[in-house]
Amino acid sequence: MRRPVVVYLDESCLVNDRSRISPGGAGGLIETRSHGVVERREFFLSEPNTTNNRMALTGAITALRLLEAVSSRSQFLLVSDSEYLVRGIREWVPNWIVRGWRRRSGAIENVELWKTFASTSMRFDVQFTWVRGHAGHPKNEYADALAVGAAKAQGNSDGIRASRFLEWLEGCRAAGRYLDYDADAAFGALERRLVAGEKFRLDAGA
Repeated sequence: MRRPVVVYLDESCLVNDRSRISPGGAGGLIETRSHGVVERREFFLSEPNTTNNRMALTGAITALRLLEAVSSRSQFLLVSDSEYLVRGIREWVPNWIVRGWRRRSGAIENVELWKTFASTSMRFDVQFTWVRGHAGHPKNEYADALAVGAAKAQGNSDGIRASRFLEWLEGCRAAGRYLDYDADAAFGALERRLVAGEKFRLDAGA
């Protein structure tokens, strides 16, 4: 049986104005189970001048490449609050490939990143689903914190590192947030769905 791996991705762009320099970042929280225990890892990266959409794509490509170095023989679920990313890879990319990476009206924005993302995804047993951003989802909020922090500091984790999610979650609970949230149970629910072979909807509420 392939081991389920769930990745929460988010991106940030500090200046949403293409006429100005726009520092950006992306981050990801990676969850899997090892010897009965939920293990969490994370990564983050930054670019000095970018856009939200470019960082969403770059973050997803980076996540897959980092995971490939660990184990590509797993069942992956990538959860992002970027509808551009999720709808793009699920709905737009198949049509673009059929048309020779063209669309009916105008050029494809970020086409080289889309090509890299598509070719990298094909090497994995991976699904993509969307979660609404800034809606109180703890793991999405943590990925957002990683992305924003990377954008501000222009930092890079240089690969996957041990996650500080549980420490962050305790800080939130001390402030009265997520008091009833069980992070391991939430992962377990997705893990069971992956093992059962469920095909996730675009907006599966992961």
